[in-house]
Amino acid sequence: MKVYILESLSSGKYYIGHTNDLERRFSEHNDASRHGWSNKYAPWKIMYSADYSTRAEAMKEEKRLKSFKNKESLARLIGKE
Repeated sequence: MKVYILESLSSGKYYIGHTNDLERRFSEHNDASRHGWSNKYAPWKIMYSADYSTRAEAMKEEKRLKSFKNKESLARLIGKE
């Protein structure tokens, strides 16, 4: 399992998620024919990904990353600042 952080090239927003197939999931986020929150901020670029041995571990890390209260803290974590 991977935890990943995407950054919107159009708005600068971040998206945090987990998946067992990052390539497929990344394509879904950038697919204009799909409807959802992430699709309206496409295109996206992958800023960060990390491997976890279980889905439970990946979900725990996703939740931790989503708990960051501001974009600057998250940017520091992924080395953008």
